[in-house]
Amino acid sequence: MGETNHEPVVVIGLGRFGTALALALEQQGTEVLAIDSSNRRVQGLSAELTQAVTADCTDPEALQQLGVGDFHRAVVAIGDHLEDSILVTSLLVDLEVPDIWSKATSAHHGRILERIGAHHIVFPEHDMGQRVAHLVSGNVLDYLQVDRDFALAKLRPPREIVRVALAESEIRSKHGVTVVAVKRGDGPFTYATNETVVDLDDVILAVGHNDDLDHLADC
Repeated sequence: MGETNHEPVVVIGLGRFGTALALALEQQGTEVLAIDSSNRRVQGLSAELTQAVTADCTDPEALQQLGVGDFHRAVVAIGDHLEDSILVTSLLVDLEVPDIWSKATSAHHGRILERIGAHHIVFPEHDMGQRVAHLVSGNVLDYLQVDRDFALAKLRPPREIVRVALAESEIRSKHGVTVVAVKRGDGPFTYATNETVVDLDDVILAVGHNDDLDHLADC
C-alpha cells in the first residue's frame, strides 16, 4: 500500500453508510479498500473509489486474500444483516485488526459486537436522529454528540450572558456548560476567554452535558 496522509482503512459493506464513509475518507486523502458482496454496488462506485472489490465478506479466505489483516483500521458498515455484521466483526478480530469499528442498528446489536471484540460501536441512525431532534426542537444551530452524555452545541447566546464578560455571566456555575468559541457576523470562530463579551447576534460554541445544553438552548 502506498503512502498517504492517513492510515489506510478497509470499509466492509457499501450500503448508504458504508458508501458515504468510504467516499468521505478518500476525499480526505485516506487510502480505502472498499468491499461488498454486491457486484452492482461495487461497479457503481468503481469510478469514485480507487479500490472497490466484490467479495464474500463472510469468507475468511477472501478477507485474507485481500490483505484485510494488514490494515490497522477496519469498519464493518453492514447493518441490515445482523448475522453477517457479527460474523465479519468476529473474522476481523481473528485477523487481529488493531482498530475495529462496527455499525450497530440497536443497543442489543451493539452489545454483541462489543463482546466479540469490536473496539468502537457506531449508531449512525440513532446519532443522526439525536442531532436532528436538537436542531428541530430548539434554538440549536448544530449539535455534535461527543460522548454518551456530553456534547458540543452551536447556538445563539441566551440573553442573560449578552454584553457581559463570560466570567461575570457565571454561565458555567449556573448552567454547567462552558463557552469555548464565539463567532461574530461573517468572521471566523475565535477562542473564548473569561473576558470575552458576546452580542445577541453572535454564535457561540458550548460544551457540556446534554441536559445542560438543552436547558441553555431554551433560555
